[in-house]
Amino acid sequence: MRARVIKIGNSQGLRIPKPILEQTGITDDVEIEVEKNKIIIRAVKNVRDGWDDAFKRMRQLGDDKPIIEDGNLTQWDEDEWRW
Repeated sequence: MRARVIKIGNSQGLRIPKPILEQTGITDDVEIEVEKNKIIIRAVKNVRDGWDDAFKRMRQLGDDKPIIEDGNLTQWDEDEWRW
């Protein structure tokens, strides 16, 4: 598929056809980089992808206990920390 570089204000841009966006899963923000004279555009990954599954596995393994027990709190934990 071909596309034309177009003027957008003081910049230039590409209109990416909808079928290409659907194939890549791109909906919002993208990462752009240049590699060997090619422009690479990819969807920004959610940094928390997979966290839900990881937490479920931790629960199943009994590895979801607090790191700091109530008796080991610092003065800052007692006085300053607020949820």
